[in-house]
Amino acid sequence: MYLLLAAHPSGAALQEVTQAGQPVPAAPEPRIIGAGELPAVVRGLEQRRRDGLPPRWIWHRTQDWYPGLLAAGVELERCYDLSLCGSILAFSQFAGRTGYARNADRSTVEDPLLPPKALQPPPPPAEQAALFEAPSPGPGRRHTLEELRAEYAAQQTALAAVSQEENQRSRLQLLLAAESAAAIIAAEMQHAGVPWREDLHEQILADHLGPRPALGHRPAKLEALNQELRGLLNSPTLNPDSPQELMRALHRNGIEVKSTRKWELRESSHPAIEPLLAYKQLSRLHTANGWSWLDAWVAGGRFRPEYVVGGVVSGRWASRGGGALQIPRQIRGAVHANPGCKLIVADASQLEPRVLVALARDSSMAEAARDQDLYAGIAATGFGGDRAKAKTALLGAMYGATSGEAGRLMPQLARTYPRAVEFVEQAARTGEAGGTVTTRLGRSSPPPSERWSQSQRSTTAEEQRRAESIARARGRFTRNFVVQGSAADWAACWLAELRRQLRTLREEGGGRAELVFFLHDEVMVHAPVEAVDACIKAIEDAASTAKELLFGPIPVEFPVSVAVVDSYDQAK
Repeated sequence: MYLLLAAHPSGAALQEVTQAGQPVPAAPEPRIIGAGELPAVVRGLEQRRRDGLPPRWIWHRTQDWYPGLLAAGVELERCYDLSLCGSILAFSQFAGRTGYARNADRSTVEDPLLPPKALQPPPPPAEQAALFEAPSPGPGRRHTLEELRAEYAAQQTALAAVSQEENQRSRLQLLLAAESAAAIIAAEMQHAGVPWREDLHEQILADHLGPRPALGHRPAKLEALNQELRGLLNSPTLNPDSPQELMRALHRNGIEVKSTRKWELRESSHPAIEPLLAYKQLSRLHTANGWSWLDAWVAGGRFRPEYVVGGVVSGRWASRGGGALQIPRQIRGAVHANPGCKLIVADASQLEPRVLVALARDSSMAEAARDQDLYAGIAATGFGGDRAKAKTALLGAMYGATSGEAGRLMPQLARTYPRAVEFVEQAARTGEAGGTVTTRLGRSSPPPSERWSQSQRSTTAEEQRRAESIARARGRFTRNFVVQGSAADWAACWLAELRRQLRTLREEGGGRAELVFFLHDEVMVHAPVEAVDACIKAIEDAASTAKELLFGPIPVEFPVSVAVVDSYDQAK
């Protein structure tokens, strides 16, 4: 059963459609539901099974509907998020020949369903680091039921037109299902929240910074360091929080640095350097996760950020406010299980290198990956047992390091594991030439930027050198995109399967375990003590299922490291 849900002046409009998006003949007219009635109606429909399956809810954005339903005590099993799926379909190479993709490429401004550029991927980053940055949320508007139905039908038509060569249609269909499941999981994690002990957080801040200061004042330990810096730098009014003031004070004292980054400051032996580094570290804690953050983001013993599924071009998640994906080690002790419960923290060991092995079908590296430590296996084969060199070489290959130690080690890596190295090299060459690369399940990289296009029309020698630099930057981006993006594909399937197994465990009376946190290749489950063993098995089984879904029965392992702890700081 496929159910379209759209906003309506009276509350909501609901319509059953076929899998292809056409109205069901037996009920061609939509049903109008008052806002107060919606939770009860949705709960009733969710409990109805057709051929043993619950309904699949189709809506513009999961975040528009599901948080409210969760607040009313209604949980859903499946959905289809039109916004997320449309963004993938419109720019996937797998669907590139469909009318849906051609129309999206030509213009999305005229699309009646979506606001301008809503389907377009974020602009391609100028540098590799931008792979990890989240875009700003775009504008939105309410869409009619007919607009949603037409959009869903168009997406299903496009999906049906994707070739089954190399299982492209099946792989893309899996990505759309996993991305929609991720949207449900993100809303559920926001609703559940990360278990957070405010008293422990307060104690951590007091230990590091001193007592809670009056509004607008520095904590005692920061102020003491500030006074020390003023004396050492002969600057009685120095405000170390001002980059301009700090740089002037450093230069006046003969500390000729171009920035206040840690690695550059450490090159100086001036006695002010150590207290300055200590000040910067404590200042970050105070600013990012101090008392103001605690007051704003933690309530009722839970931290509830908003996750942004597919918020990064590679498919990784981002977060909107609260820094959910950057919980610093200093405050992880405040992430604490409730009485009678444990935190199960699991991460996929060396996920991206293992994904590269699977993508490249490098049998030699697959053999090395049989051990828990992939880098040690590679070192034993090609680097005389030197794990550090093996890690440097492999990460250099994935991130495009051509100089320094990584560049020096690259020839040895290429001789020992030619297929893996050639895979990322080909992705880089494609990007440099303005081409597009695609993840295992079908998410494609953004097209070249206008800056890249302009550079290719260069005429002078200087312009050509700059064009080569811009091309190499794009090559580094596509080189890593295909690996990082495929790892994100795997993680989405891992999450979706883990959620399914945890729901089954709960239905069978195994305790209510909650997925409460996710970070790229790491999940956190909050579970009753008696359910811990079953949850660990679910985590490991879900990882195995994700590998099978993406790559089939290949001889590459995706091991998961699991820690059962009371607080997050004990996990690593």
